[in-house]
Amino acid sequence: MRKLYALFLVAAVPTVALADTPLEELQHDWSVCQYQTLEAKKENCFSSLSQKAHQASQMKNNTIAPLLIWSAIIDSSWAGAKGGLGALSLVKQARTNLEKAIEIEPNALQGSAWTSLGALYYQVPGWPIGFGDKDKADEMLKKALAINPDGIDPNYFYGDYLLKEKRTDEARRFLTKALKAPARPGREIADNGRRRDIERDLQSIP
Repeated sequence: MRKLYALFLVAAVPTVALADTPLEELQHDWSVCQYQTLEAKKENCFSSLSQKAHQASQMKNNTIAPLLIWSAIIDSSWAGAKGGLGALSLVKQARTNLEKAIEIEPNALQGSAWTSLGALYYQVPGWPIGFGDKDKADEMLKKALAINPDGIDPNYFYGDYLLKEKRTDEARRFLTKALKAPARPGREIADNGRRRDIERDLQSIP
């Protein structure tokens, strides 16, 4: 399962962030773990960051959707670095937090919970190993695109999903749109890393 989560997403943080939470710090630290940390050190990086994220969410009684989303994103990335069956408990925990975030605020962080869930459902193995479900992935990624049609992440993940489904013409269209998404101020590490992910997918299309 190591490769399944290597491309996990960066959620968009609104211009007016939660002033009394470490949301922007979690976002930045995730980008460093994901894109500027050696593979051999990623698991420890995400493990430490997961503890920090869950503590921040628990301080708010797990009632703040953006913090739940980021806890899930970090746990999913940790699962990717960890690999193997031992990662399943992390992705299940991530799914639970994303579902709770949707109950609280479905459109939080421009629909990032839907994007994250959709990514989980196509990256996690299906029954009997995991809960992967391609139909659910398609449904949730489309919901994310309905909320944020021009975003780099929903377009990238839907394109990546379509590519894995061998729907290459559709995949190219969404990946190209993701590559043209506007830069996000203060998000240089994440944007540059995501563009490399997109270019890698595009180069794999015959």
